[in-house]
Parts: sequence; C-alpha cells; structure tokens
Amino acid sequence: MPKINLLPWREELRQKRKKEFLLAIFGAVLMGAALTFGTKFYYQGRISDQEARNTLLRNEIAELDRQIEEINELDAQKSRLLARMEIIDELQRSRPEAVHLLDEAVDVLPEGTHMTALRQEGARIEVAGITQSSTRVSVMMRNIEESPWLKDERLGGIQWSGSGPTAEGAFTVFANQIRMSEDTEGL
Repeated sequence: MPKINLLPWREELRQKRKKEFLLAIFGAVLMGAALTFGTKFYYQGRISDQEARNTLLRNEIAELDRQIEEINELDAQKSRLLARMEIIDELQRSRPEAVHLLDEAVDVLPEGTHMTALRQEGARIEVAGITQSSTRVSVMMRNIEESPWLKDERLGGIQWSGSGPTAEGAFTVFANQIRMSEDTEGL
C-alpha cells in the first residue's frame, strides 16, 4: 500500500484554523477595544455635557444670588427712605407745634408772673419763672388745664425769697404738649 502522508494537509488545515482563530481573537479584541473606547467616549461626552449644565446652573445661581442681594439692598434702602419720609412727615406735622406752644405760653401766663425759662423734651414742657403770689401760679395752672395745646399740668414747686410786698417766688411747672393730629390741624 502506498504510503500517503496526510500530515501536511492536516498541518495546513491546522495552520488555517489557527490563523482564523487568531483573526477571530484579534477581531474580538478589536471589537472589545472599540466597544470599550466607544463606551468610554460616550460616557465622557455625557459627563462633560453634565458638567457644562452644572457650570451653567452655578453661573445662573450666582446671578440669581447677586440679584437677591441687590433686591435685599433695595428693600433695606426702601425701609430707610420710608423711615426718613415718616420722620420728615412727623416734622412737617409738628412744625406748627412750636408756634402754638409759644402762643399758649403767652396766653397761660397771668399778670404778675414772669417766665425765666421754657424747656421742652419731646412732649414734656418745663416752665420756670418768677411770681408775686402763689395764687398767680394757680391761675397759670388753671389756664394750662383749659388750654387746647397743653395738658397734664403739675407744679414742681415754689421757692420764696424775701418777705412782705417784695417777696418773689421762683416756680417750676410741668405740662405735656398735645401733639397735632389730623383733626386738630385746623385750630
């Protein structure tokens, strides 16, 4: 029988299959690498998009925070201006009060009584003066009681100096000025 050597054919088939297997492995590795890099680039793109959105949101939040701060500053400025306007309005309303006070001081002071000092702290008024008799101080307090601009009169005291017809008493009377309101502005 003739000897037929099938080994080279098998060897060639083995070599062919080995090359095909290596090509398949190389193709699978290339596909795996391509798939890995593709996935990596896809997720890097998604991450960079999200970071861009986050940066945009941070910038918008910073802008809104700046606007909120500006609004708060404007509110504070508005409050200060309203307080100033109220003070100015109060001063405008109370401007004639000094005139009324001086006018009333002349009206409530009876004859024989002289004013030496007139002090005002807020609505509280202190009148210091010299009188010839305590009756005149009583008349003055009654005049204050009947005054439309003064109330809550109180005698601080009378100190007499001298005797007889030349006696003089230094007195102090306290009262409160009635603040002007809308219903008393016409007086």
